[in-house]
Amino acid sequence: MKIFTTILSILAVALIIFNCTQLDFSAPFEGQSMIAIITIVASLCVIVMMAILRTSKRIEEKTKERK
Repeated sequence: MKIFTTILSILAVALIIFNCTQLDFSAPFEGQSMIAIITIVASLCVIVMMAILRTSKRIEEKTKERK
């Protein structure tokens, strides 16, 4: 599971970097720039969800150790 979350996080970072190159800063909310912004936000959501998943798995492991 750790490898899976790491790979997804790396792919999300790669998508953020790629879509930052697609942004048109003179008109950020028109055409392809809007799609790039949506994809950047979605990738940031994936990174946050993977961090939450990793944290919850750590908590689950610690509670199992105590029992």
